[in-house]
This record gives sequence, C-alpha cells and structure tokens, in this order.
Amino acid sequence: MSEVRGGDGRYHRDPRTAKRDAEACRLRARGYTYEQIAVELKMSGKGRAYDAVQRALADTVREPAEEVRQLEVLRLDELYRAALAVMENTHYVVSHGKIVRLGEPYIDDDGEAAVDDDQGAPLVDDAPVLAAIDRMLRIQERRARLLGLDSPQRVSIDAQNLGDDIRGLISALTGEDDDDDADEEEPDETG
Repeated sequence: MSEVRGGDGRYHRDPRTAKRDAEACRLRARGYTYEQIAVELKMSGKGRAYDAVQRALADTVREPAEEVRQLEVLRLDELYRAALAVMENTHYVVSHGKIVRLGEPYIDDDGEAAVDDDQGAPLVDDAPVLAAIDRMLRIQERRARLLGLDSPQRVSIDAQNLGDDIRGLISALTGEDDDDDADEEEPDETG
C-alpha cells in the first residue's frame, strides 16, 4: 500500500514508497526509460514507474524554495569538485593510443643526430585543464545567480531619453526631418 493513515486522520505516503519514488526519479534523471526503471525497482510496469517519478517530482515542487536552493548549491558544489579534480590531474597528449613524448636526442649509427620518440618526458596536455577551468567559472556564475550575489545591472532610462532629446534638437536646428525618408536622395529633375 502506498499510503497510510496518519494520526491526523489524513492519508500520507508510506516512507518506503516515498523512498522508492525518489529512487525512480533519480534513475529517470540519469536517463533511464520508464520501462528500465520498472525493471530496476521491480515494479509491475512502466506506468507504475511513471507514477512514481511524477509523485517524486510533485513532492520536489512543493519543497520550500530555500531548501531547493540549498540542494542546488550542494549539486553545484559537487560539480565544482569534479571539475577541480580534472583540473588538478596531470593529462598527457595521446596520439594513436600512445603517450606523446618530447623525445631523447642521440647519435645514430651513421653519426647523425636523431630523436628517439619513445624516450623522454611525456608531453603535458593543457586542454582538459583549461576546459575544467571554463566549467568551474560557469558553475561559479550559476552559483552567484542562484544566491543573488551579482549586483543588478542597471540601465539608465534618463540617458536614453537625453539622447533622443539631443537628436530632436539637432534635427530642429538643422531643419532636417528625423524620419528615415530624409536619408534618401530625391530624384534629379534634369535627368
């Protein structure tokens, strides 16, 4: 049974059902189909899985905004830590399944200078680090928007109105019409 009667006489969801609904929602967020969710959670069909996800979503929507905001901050923190781990790791350039090395110079059998590409220090790849930095900045921007840390952007309406007034005065003083037609040339009467 998915609901139990509480002390207040109302029906409340069984905690086990709520937990299963939350797990169904988590699986759906990870890309599982409703049929896969039903199999994974041993439900009688994909309709039951759909209902479970919808109940979990409805519960989430009802959460107070501050709780949802805090949950989102925790998720952003987790994403940030994952990006930080990528940034802090050393990444090497790989070509055709092999780590690219700087090579060790040597003198070959003919007395010529050559480079042994299988020796030497591995070539460090900065691209994953730079991508992680970009991702971390995006996470920080999202966090700042979510928490209202950015100062609001203000546009001065007075400056816009002043510009319109100045254009109007210039047009009045020069005798030009402010319409778009004023820029077009009039046909020459001689030709």
